[in-house]
Formats: sequence, C-alpha cells, structure tokens
Amino acid sequence: MPEVLVPPARWPRWVTNFAASHGEPTLRVDGGVLRGTAPDGSWFSAGLPFSRSYAGPAEVDALLVAVAAGTSAPWGVLLVRKGGFAVARVEAGAVVASKVGQRHVQGRTKAGGQSQQRFARRRANQARVAYEAAADHAVRVLAGVGEVVAGGDRGAVDEVLADPRLGAVGVVGPWLAVPDPRRGVLDRAVADAQSLVVTVENAGQATARGG
Repeated sequence: MPEVLVPPARWPRWVTNFAASHGEPTLRVDGGVLRGTAPDGSWFSAGLPFSRSYAGPAEVDALLVAVAAGTSAPWGVLLVRKGGFAVARVEAGAVVASKVGQRHVQGRTKAGGQSQQRFARRRANQARVAYEAAADHAVRVLAGVGEVVAGGDRGAVDEVLADPRLGAVGVVGPWLAVPDPRRGVLDRAVADAQSLVVTVENAGQATARGG
C-alpha cells in the first residue's frame, strides 16, 4: 500500500485535516505504529522515522515527542546512483557535514561482440571508481554514525557500504527514491528521512492516498 512522508511540523495539521474529512479518529498503538480509525471506516497508520517502533501513548503529540527523541543522536543520509552520490551527517536535525559528487559512468550500448565486452569492462571500471570515491567521502562524513537512511540505486548503495571502513553503518528506512543526487536532492532527502511514514486509506476507495 502506498506511503506518504509527513514532516513532524505538519503532523498535527495532517491529523486535523483527516478528522475534518472523515470524522474524529479513534487512536490506538498497535504493531509499533500509531493507528487511527475514523467513523466512516477510513484509517491511517503512522510510523516513526528510521524504522523505529513506537510504544508510547495513543496521542498525536506523543508521537512527535518520540520523533524528537529518536533523531537526537547523529545519523546520516547516503544517496548513490551511477550519476553521482551525496552523503550527509545530521545532528539535532541539521546537516553538519556533507559531500555531493558526480562521476561519469557511460550508459549501455547496443553494440555487440568484442566492442560490447570492452564497453562493459570500461563501464564497470568507471562505476567501481565512482563507488570508491563515494565510500571515501562517506567514511569521512559519517565517522561515528551508526545509522543512515539511504536512497537511489540499491545495488550502488550496497557497493559503497561494502567498504570495510563502513562496516558499522546500518541502513534504516524509509528507502528514498531519488534522481541523480545533487544538493537540492540531498536537502530534500534529509527532510524526508526525518518524516513520519504514514499509510492512509479512505473508506470506499481501492487505493490509498493522503487524507
């Protein structure tokens, strides 16, 4: 079911809008998330950033307290695609160190035979150099960080995190679908990583969307 990312600052208004459309929801905590069910049968579930489980009171504001507590320790964002990478260290909700880089990796070719093989080797070498550069910067920016929210190409992220120097870094959710990383993309990813992960379904509709 589709999910929406709701920044903490917008969460109380989001719930107010949901109630205005469907009626005041009954709240409960179940399965590590805050769930709300409206009189018309519509419902939502809201999970904490970083795939953390929520076990606090069934209250809108209490969920925000848990968000603040869960994002207090240093954490990071790592975005990697063949067109580049972006990495950031975040403390108290603010980026304190970051690096964005671009590396040229050739696209695929329709050529066949030996030409295709040479092209594939060249492309693989370019990708390897790009991932090594991303890993070098990630080691510097993420020193002492244990958790990162990642995005881009999963295989590329795995290649970067395979560096032994990053062995203590674990990936937490949500996974971020991003274009080739640039500064603006990184800034947006940092905001998305700190957002509540909300699933919502309106009664009588086959697909989920924002309330």
